[in-house]
Amino acid sequence: MTSFVAPRPNPRARLRELLAAPGPLIAPGAYDALSARLVQQAGFDVVYMTGFGTSASLLGRPDVGLLGGAEMTDNARRMAQAVDVPLIADADTGYGNALNVVRTVREYEQAGVAGLQLEDQVSPKRCGHMAGKAVIDVEEAVAKVRAAVAARTDPDLVVIARTDVAQVEGTRAAIDRALRFADAGADVLFVEAPRTAEDVELVATELKGHHLLFNWVEGGQTEGLTMERVAELGFSLVLFPISTLLAATHAMQAALSTLKLTSSTAGAPMGDFDGFLQTIGLPELRADEARFAG
Repeated sequence: MTSFVAPRPNPRARLRELLAAPGPLIAPGAYDALSARLVQQAGFDVVYMTGFGTSASLLGRPDVGLLGGAEMTDNARRMAQAVDVPLIADADTGYGNALNVVRTVREYEQAGVAGLQLEDQVSPKRCGHMAGKAVIDVEEAVAKVRAAVAARTDPDLVVIARTDVAQVEGTRAAIDRALRFADAGADVLFVEAPRTAEDVELVATELKGHHLLFNWVEGGQTEGLTMERVAELGFSLVLFPISTLLAATHAMQAALSTLKLTSSTAGAPMGDFDGFLQTIGLPELRADEARFAG
């Protein structure tokens, strides 16, 4: 990132280019503007706004449907403005019925996201790797995907359709529902939380030919695979939704523990003040300030 006011490339067209390229596209999760900048600065081509992390950072609470569409849209807008790379944003259930989905898509589009993810849980939803999920009827779920596709004013906006039905009715049911989502116009298919490596392989085999998403959740319900195996299976997009959140929380807990025990932060895991100013772009802002002053 250079100038604060420099024009930015079209993030939606760029996301489609990245999805079409060979090999899986890795999208680390971020939960605010700072973590989104850090993802870009680490060299990644796309950022994912995690609903789990957004709930944790805004409310200090778990992802159980406590946040509304307006709060999620506001967070997406701030994050999209903080980076030059495409932002994919969690849009939960669309915050209501098909008509609510239309509004959600329009709001997210105006916020600057390159892609959004919709799921088929009942409301209030919960994190996809928690137990006790319930899903809406397949016809209602398909209608919401159809509404999302029709609602976008930019045809390059990527619609990701997620199903959580695997935990409720099994992997085969999830595959069938994902195929219905594809027929409704979804750009990327997301079968959430298949339990075993065999389940993941079945998803990849039966949905071959579609852009597929693999959700890499540390400590989640899906059996661990290597990235090499995920690539072999043909997944186009791999999310790491909570990695930054877990790492940041652990580092803050360690620093606070040191401060509590020693009344000092000496030896705590942290960077320096000047380095942080570089990270959040103070030199670029100073350069723009000087430019406008003539």
